[in-house]
Formats: sequence, structure tokens, C-alpha cells
Amino acid sequence: MAQARVNYSNQVEIRMAGYTALREALGPVGAIQFLQQGSSGTGDYTKEKYERPQPTLNEIIAEIEASEDKTAS
Repeated sequence: MAQARVNYSNQVEIRMAGYTALREALGPVGAIQFLQQGSSGTGDYTKEKYERPQPTLNEIIAEIEASEDKTAS
């Protein structure tokens, strides 16, 4: 089967091409089951993101410097 051209700057076209590929490869039921695997999240991200300690500027700078040291050697 010939592959249709997809405009990669158009998110709707990319999504539709992906759905079509899934449906053709897995069938309608398999495609739905695959999509459902990625849509079930747990927890409360909005609440939990504020419970994590925020790094200080000095901690961020130290982490960047440590990362640069590892890549330089």
C-alpha cells in the first residue's frame, strides 16, 4: 500500500496518520486497547508537584557544573 504524505508541522495530520497506522496494524479493537494503555494515569500531579522540594539556584548551578565536569573528561 502506498504511504500518504503527512504534513509534520500539522499536529492533527500526524495524529490522524498515527491512528490510521494503529488501526491498520492492530485492527480497531487492538488499536483502542493500545491507546487505553497510555491514558490511565494515577495520582494528583497538580498537588504532588508542589510537594517536591524545589532546588535552590546554587544547587542547580552545582548540578550543571558536575554534569559539565563529567562530559569534559
